[in-house]
Amino acid sequence: MKQLRNTTKFRVRFSEVDSLRIVWHGNYLKYFEDGRDAWGAEFGMDFIEIYEKHGLLIPLISTNLEYKYPLKYNEIGLIETTFINTRAAKAIFRFEIYDENRTQLKLKGETVQVFMDVNNVLQLNTPTFLEEWKQKHEMV
Repeated sequence: MKQLRNTTKFRVRFSEVDSLRIVWHGNYLKYFEDGRDAWGAEFGMDFIEIYEKHGLLIPLISTNLEYKYPLKYNEIGLIETTFINTRAAKAIFRFEIYDENRTQLKLKGETVQVFMDVNNVLQLNTPTFLEEWKQKHEMV
């Protein structure tokens, strides 16, 4: 099955580390968001645009992080974001964060998002725009 993947480079900032000069664990979720944003820009799935055009919110309902090695202050990291195709009405993303040379896997994880309308009603069927997007990217 075809997978859509984006790799984005980032630098660990001072504000993202703790007193040990390693990334505070909660900041990895921010890197996931950066990865989803870069992925969306590359593959035409902007979450704000989805809200504005289709009236759908896409909240996170699940996150999973598996820490391997810490990222350190001023280190360059690579976040690889992969869209996991599913027939369910949700968006699943897998993440792997590496050092700049891709020699060490620092962290891997996954997020799951669902679709809700502006009245917070869960959408049980895959939205039409997502079905069309999958066809365009040969994921059907």
